[in-house]
Amino acid sequence: MRTRTQVGIVGAGPAGLVLSQLLDQAGIESVILENRDRDYVTERVRAGVLEQGTADLLDSMGVGERMHREGIVHHGIYLRFRKQSHHIPMSDLTGGRSIWIYGQQEVVKDLIDARLAAGQQLHFEVSDVSVHDFESDSPRIEYTHEGEQHTLDCDVIAGCDGFHGVCRPAIEETLTIYNHEYPFGWLGILAQVPPSTDELIYANHERGFALHSLRSPELSRLYIQCDPHDDIANWSDDAIWTEMHRRFETEDGWELHEGPIVDKGITPMRSFVVEPIQHGRLYLAGDAAHIVPPTGAKGLNLAVHDVRVLAEALTRFYADGDSSLLDGYSAACLRRVWRVQHFSWWMTSMLHLIGDADDFEHKLQLAQLDYVVSSKAAATTLAENYVGLEKV
Repeated sequence: MRTRTQVGIVGAGPAGLVLSQLLDQAGIESVILENRDRDYVTERVRAGVLEQGTADLLDSMGVGERMHREGIVHHGIYLRFRKQSHHIPMSDLTGGRSIWIYGQQEVVKDLIDARLAAGQQLHFEVSDVSVHDFESDSPRIEYTHEGEQHTLDCDVIAGCDGFHGVCRPAIEETLTIYNHEYPFGWLGILAQVPPSTDELIYANHERGFALHSLRSPELSRLYIQCDPHDDIANWSDDAIWTEMHRRFETEDGWELHEGPIVDKGITPMRSFVVEPIQHGRLYLAGDAAHIVPPTGAKGLNLAVHDVRVLAEALTRFYADGDSSLLDGYSAACLRRVWRVQHFSWWMTSMLHLIGDADDFEHKLQLAQLDYVVSSKAAATTLAENYVGLEKV
């Protein structure tokens, strides 16, 4: 079967879904192709921190109602080291900007509901996806759906299919790849227990990093630094909680509450960027183009920024044939990508036990942390980057 659309979108994660919603608002037709089933896409536990700009964009697209009802606004974070907590009042330092705690899977649910309610095309469980002729004015996507082979002709292909997708490999020989793998990973748990903190805690400890986050008033999300090659089967629930208590320990009587662990896993950490993130009529966005370590809570937010830039460029292109913004898409996105990469690397380096680091390097980390919590200028730099820079 052969069909046609204006923009073919590969991937129904946040990048692809936000792009489709923005294009629909501009009167531009698109089709989304996703190789996973709907339940997988909407139930997979992923990021949970939305920058101010991301939350504002969801509002402007008409999909923020449930976020306001169920999400949680945070105005700061805690840095914990030497068993003491220090509050970074982000909203006070950034003119009132804040972050939202609202799971990526919830964002995805809201966007899918909006797209299907508008009668827009979204196909799950497609296979054998491949992209073709993107160096011409008539690119196409071939795929199989419900046992039938399809060809989707389009003007533009948006590769929003993640790090392991098919779009980046299709142009990889034209790309420069920047990759840095960290010598540690995160062991993360989702626990059925109210959070032990009112805002996120980032802890630097001699045994390694720890993070106390949350997903709701009833669900806590916690992480500890670990060997990226470790097997989660080696970690009993009791062992996990014991290590959590060690790394979050304070001298002021603060207590970490335990509860049933409903999900756990180990995630390796890397920084990854390709340049450029476009070739011909194929444009990469989100994890297909870059990966950041999760310390700065930037992955989802950076993906949303990519497609915001792409949607603006496509709107200009379809309005008057002006392709200048499309031509400059990669350069416009990469400026923010590298700023975010630096912030995420900086947070990671400041808070984690780095490989064979000696006592000297740990003292340097503590000196940096002391400076951040004692200097308004340093705290403002962290706050501005964490809530999301308005312009880069």
